[in-house]
Amino acid sequence: MGYLGAINETSYLSVPNAPVYRKIMRCFYREYEKMHFQLYKEDVLKMVKQDEAFQNYSMEALIPDLEALVKWKNLTPIQDPGKVYTIADYKNKQYRYTMSEYAVEIERLTVRLENLFLESGNLSTNFFIRLEKSLEDMEQMSYASLKEINEWWGLLQEDFKRLNQNYQDYLRDFYSGKADRLMKSVEFVVHKDKFIKYLNEFVQELQHHSKHMEQLLSKNMALMESDILEKVIASEMDIPHAMLVAHGNAEPSIRENVVGKWNSLKNWFLDSPDRECECKKVLKITNDIIRNLIRNAALIVQMQNWGISRKDDYRKFLELFLKCDELEEAHCLSAHVFGVQKIEHFKVNEPREEDRINQSVYEEMPVEFLLKPHTRNYREKKSRNGFTDKSVEKMMQRKQYLDQAEKQKEIVMHYIKNGKIDFSEIEDVISADTRTVFLQWITLANMSSQKRGSTEYGQQYHLCRKKGSCVLKCEDGDLTMPEFILEFEES
Repeated sequence: MGYLGAINETSYLSVPNAPVYRKIMRCFYREYEKMHFQLYKEDVLKMVKQDEAFQNYSMEALIPDLEALVKWKNLTPIQDPGKVYTIADYKNKQYRYTMSEYAVEIERLTVRLENLFLESGNLSTNFFIRLEKSLEDMEQMSYASLKEINEWWGLLQEDFKRLNQNYQDYLRDFYSGKADRLMKSVEFVVHKDKFIKYLNEFVQELQHHSKHMEQLLSKNMALMESDILEKVIASEMDIPHAMLVAHGNAEPSIRENVVGKWNSLKNWFLDSPDRECECKKVLKITNDIIRNLIRNAALIVQMQNWGISRKDDYRKFLELFLKCDELEEAHCLSAHVFGVQKIEHFKVNEPREEDRINQSVYEEMPVEFLLKPHTRNYREKKSRNGFTDKSVEKMMQRKQYLDQAEKQKEIVMHYIKNGKIDFSEIEDVISADTRTVFLQWITLANMSSQKRGSTEYGQQYHLCRKKGSCVLKCEDGDLTMPEFILEFEES
């Protein structure tokens, strides 16, 4: 479990002073690429200050930063005895600094991360041809020298590594959030055909070469695992490895590495009892991407067409439909406009004229149903026409209302005798409207503490109640009520 511990060498990437540490390490890495492995602190300061952002950077700030990088094992200090001229120089310990192996790989990783989207993957089919050629030479490796076997193995693994890495990097972009938004944009429709053609060519080449490589691997698997792999391990052991020798026996590490690479290559093209080979997975993923490209492009085109009015087209189709002389001709026009229809059964509550189960829907009488969308934001379309002048209708309605009110007034005033209305003395059959007026006057006076009220005609009256009850004859029945008398005041 020791390899799962914290990696101190990556500490300089996330500390608060990370920009300074990264600048120093980037200077060391650039010089490392130029084969300048050891640098003095004066050289480092000079290179750091070439950046405008570090113009004020001083030696006093550089020394503790170098000590921190040494503490994290990113830099290895080497004392330079040849540069000591005084006792003070010896005490100050003039050092040359070199990058550790971990630091080189970490900086190499950061450079790759910075250029991740610039170094996009590709689906080059040349690796299939080169892999197929290397697998065809597998049988000849039984008689080859260790040097030839090592070169063949290195070329085989390099091509396989590039193939595996390139297709992963390229297909990964289609599942990222940015690519998903891009494929749903209108600009993507222009490049759709180019993507689909590129992916189709890759699928065709993969199908063409993978079958042959599968046969070669199956045919030579026993020879490879029993003889050639041992020679590959021997060829790797024949190359001096300083670090492996320093750690003791290097054979188990080399054997594990070689066998692991062979299993990866084998599982890429051959199925195992418990899993499907990687080659078939790539085919499925690529076909799925092609389907998504076509579906997204179709949806984008459909969304663009949503804003186009088809009113004139539908009007033309309706005119053609009305001109159809026979039902069969109407069927043909419907099939041309709408295509093959999905059969659906509709059940309605409208009574049928006949209950025959074999009766066609075309024999039924048409019934109209008002359909509204089941959406929350639906609003009925409002007419944009101007307002119609209805002043004549309003005038007629006003005249009709006034005539009716005047007529009602005459009827009510007819029952006022001697300045009062005694409901017990009314023997005529009154209308419902007249009864409503009387009851409103009684209710209005009852609500007053002084039992007084005012009619809509401006008359003041006082409500009196006698003992007993009376019957008011109406057109819709008789009303039994208390014996009220309305006494009107003289104006």
